[in-house]
Amino acid sequence: MTTAHTAHTAHRADTALTTDASGVARIALVGDRSPHVTSHTRIPLLLDALAARDGLVLDAYWIPTGDAAAEAAAGNLARFDAVWVLPGSPYASEAGALAAIRVAREEGIPFLGTCGGFQHTLLEYARSVCGLAHVAHAENDPGARDLLIAPLACSLVGHEGLVRAEPGSLAEAALGAERSMERYHCNYGPAPRHLPALIAHGLRLSGHDENGQARIAELPGHPFFLATLFQPELRGDTARPHPIIRALAAAATRHAADRRRGGVGARIAATLAASRSAG
Repeated sequence: MTTAHTAHTAHRADTALTTDASGVARIALVGDRSPHVTSHTRIPLLLDALAARDGLVLDAYWIPTGDAAAEAAAGNLARFDAVWVLPGSPYASEAGALAAIRVAREEGIPFLGTCGGFQHTLLEYARSVCGLAHVAHAENDPGARDLLIAPLACSLVGHEGLVRAEPGSLAEAALGAERSMERYHCNYGPAPRHLPALIAHGLRLSGHDENGQARIAELPGHPFFLATLFQPELRGDTARPHPIIRALAAAATRHAADRRRGGVGARIAATLAASRSAG
């Protein structure tokens, strides 16, 4: 069975990552774990199902957002084979969530952001890559003048809706289909104003709802970088992980194999140059 640890300090994460030579892929679950967040209670079951059904064994470490910035600065997050920024916003630390996303983006670590993770993925990219330093998330800064993530006109809490993935995208490959019914639990989403800037700087908005609203984002050239406003961890039976979660696990396994061969850095250096921040 897969064990989900909680990394309370940089030392704990560093010790775990330098002493475990089992070859199992390691995933950082970045979020403020709570028994009241349904996705948090389902994820350990999904990880067990990935191991039992698909042979994709992930050693999971829960990293609170309040610790994530320090873990990133210490280099510990860069040692994981995948990073998943989970639902459960407002996060205890916006800066911690953004730091985790940036490490995964810049270091070529397989990444998934769901719900709040999607929202903060757009925020990190806008600030770090597009130079939109003052854009804000309404949930974190409701009085901000320039909102990238704004309240939705209609809440998506408990909503289920159709998502269409663009042909040839990572989203389509991960879903295994062009169309998919997905579940949401959110009140915030991207405001249209700055989306053209994100696209111009290389982010691909590769999935939309029936009204044309962006619901999936990905980063071309990255080994696996995907964010969804919907929560794939909520769909169906926990015994059958969502295809996007299986795709993340498969990418983490590949990353772990490459890391053991020492080939990750050389393979990703050129393809990630365009997504590095100007600073």
